[in-house]
Amino acid sequence: MVLNYIWIAFFLIALVVGLIKLIFLGDTQVFTDMVNSTFDMAETGFTISLGLAGVLTLWLGLMKVGEKGGVIDILAKLVRPFFHRLFPGIPRDHPVHGSMIMNFAANMLGLDNAATPLGLKAMQQLQSLNPEKDTATDAQIMFLVLNTSGLTLIPISVMVYRAQLGAVNPSDIFIPILLTTFFSTMAGLISVAVVQRINLLDRVVLAYLGGLTAAVVAIIVYFSRLPQGQIETISTVTANLLLFGVIATFIGLAALRRVNVYEAFIEGAKEGFPVVIKIVPYLVAILVGIGVFRASGAMDYLVAGIGNTFAAMGMNTDFIEAIPTALMKPLSGSGARGMMVDAMQTHGADSFVGRLASTFQGSTDTTFYIIALYFGSVGVKKTRYAVTCGLIADFTAIIAGILIAYLFFH
Repeated sequence: MVLNYIWIAFFLIALVVGLIKLIFLGDTQVFTDMVNSTFDMAETGFTISLGLAGVLTLWLGLMKVGEKGGVIDILAKLVRPFFHRLFPGIPRDHPVHGSMIMNFAANMLGLDNAATPLGLKAMQQLQSLNPEKDTATDAQIMFLVLNTSGLTLIPISVMVYRAQLGAVNPSDIFIPILLTTFFSTMAGLISVAVVQRINLLDRVVLAYLGGLTAAVVAIIVYFSRLPQGQIETISTVTANLLLFGVIATFIGLAALRRVNVYEAFIEGAKEGFPVVIKIVPYLVAILVGIGVFRASGAMDYLVAGIGNTFAAMGMNTDFIEAIPTALMKPLSGSGARGMMVDAMQTHGADSFVGRLASTFQGSTDTTFYIIALYFGSVGVKKTRYAVTCGLIADFTAIIAGILIAYLFFH
């Protein structure tokens, strides 16, 4: 229902802004741009779905190998005490625990291509426990919000873009992103826990969260002592080594258990295409709405309004030029990436704006895209409070990102 209102709002706001630009500013191109954006974004949605097909086929196949090899069970046992408290509606021995931890691990390493199919697999397993197939369960909402909050330990892709655009130290945003994404994840977790009345002061929950916090602090301390030139190299090698290690472990343990690895892979891979076909309409719908909103100029007016408001209050407005990346991130990952690149090209990769835009890009995931993709893949239409909690995490990331950027770069 929330997505319905948001989708309608995109078009109505775009219509009003377009009429204002046409009538009062004489912009005869605005509606042409808006119509063109519908075709462009529809094609983009379909292209993304096709691109996802191969990756989804690969990782669903590997997940089946890992499942038959026993790796998923091992992972599930490690996180079961924690997940049982965050997801009380899931049976203790359900295989979705392993799927979720694999998804979270891929997200933490900044491996989006691996995280998405793993997340779709987990959402399908959660849907099998759903008594009302068109309505999101508490467990699905918690899982989705933790995904949209985008906890990232190693922001590989952002560092690569910064290197390509001439940053002297591409990895100088590593710690700011780590801090920002940690705060956004905690905000998302707390907001959902409050609604679902989950006790975050439980000793087991505190122990796991304390361990995660300690790990984040240890990573910050370790990388802060490295020469800037080594951070990107070490983080990239570590992430990809861990990823390939996971693949090798899946195959190795399955082989030790005398599983027909090839047949197991094919069995899992076959599940990919039906999922891709199912998500196409949802992706096209949300991307077209976002495209029209952006093409109308509504995003530009929103950013200008924010800048004028802060300026009128006598506050520093150096961060305003990076705000388009922050506002676009919940709507479109590719759009936010474009905003980040534009900010670095315009102001410089090592400018305050360029670094802040990079921090925004690496700190959260694309809320509306994730909602459309994950819920669309299982036919959930009533998202309940998922959007609200996801946006709370996004808003926290914006505030934290600005404050941390001023601390590190201003």
